[in-house]
Amino acid sequence: MGRREDIGSGQRISDREAIGIARHVTWVGFWCNAALGGAKVAAGIVGRSGALVADGIHSFSDFISDILVLVMVGIARRKPDRGHEFGHGRYETMATILLSLALLIVAIGIAVDAGDKIMAVIHGRTLPEPGMIALIICAASIAVKEWLYHYTRRAGRRIHSEAVIANAWHHRSDAFSSIATLIGVAGAMFLGREWRVLDPVAALIVAIFIAILSIRMAGPSMSQLLGRSLPTEQQEHIKKALASTAGIITYHHLRTATSGADVIVDVHIKVNGCLTVNEAHEIASEAERRIHGLYPDVNVMVSTHIEPYKGETIYHDGSCRD
Repeated sequence: MGRREDIGSGQRISDREAIGIARHVTWVGFWCNAALGGAKVAAGIVGRSGALVADGIHSFSDFISDILVLVMVGIARRKPDRGHEFGHGRYETMATILLSLALLIVAIGIAVDAGDKIMAVIHGRTLPEPGMIALIICAASIAVKEWLYHYTRRAGRRIHSEAVIANAWHHRSDAFSSIATLIGVAGAMFLGREWRVLDPVAALIVAIFIAILSIRMAGPSMSQLLGRSLPTEQQEHIKKALASTAGIITYHHLRTATSGADVIVDVHIKVNGCLTVNEAHEIASEAERRIHGLYPDVNVMVSTHIEPYKGETIYHDGSCRD
């Protein structure tokens, strides 16, 4: 694997350092989630708030994401081997998909519980009034989880880890769920008996938000896992790099893909057939360096196949007919 650039500082970060940063920030989140989850469930029970109990379960679900990140990030940063010749980047993509699935499962569980309580109110049941402890824990949770979001996201961007960034958004989803819970608990406490339904309504809103977030997180990762090509704009940059490389007359069979955070580029270049092997190799190496320069922050695997130019028609972007 290559080395990664620390955004904003200009420092280079090795794979070993990246793994250490990812694990450190994840352990911080892990223990914060343990404390928050326990506090919210206990306060929800004592304070008679179903929304806070659901919010606490959401915090406990972060344990799953933390463990996945701790395991998968280390695997994803391993160097290519005989069994994984293009590296292990898709392990990290799989971790992101599993994070999304965990979020969706939590959302469904919260929605079912909230729905049951709303139906109970519709049928004439009076829900218990939440206690002040529930309100206090909600406010504390919002502050802690928002701090965790920024702390984790900075680390994820620094090491270019989609799984760490996804975990940061998991923290923020918990902060948003606590905001909705805070509104529901406050309404149920201060607006009167008939407004206590706001507690499960808040839980239902949280569930919908988490479900939407999980789907948005899963989409790009599914594309990467299936080896989707790079976006058209990025492919155009690669074409320009190839066309501007001295010695390359034209090129074809350009193929691109993603593997986790890694980029894979395969292309056939056509050069003067009278060149020596060494000369042709130097041209191919220069093309590869130019493509690497387009992605200074991620690992890029470039494969160039050298062919002699035989008068093929060259198109406006420098490519030729296959």
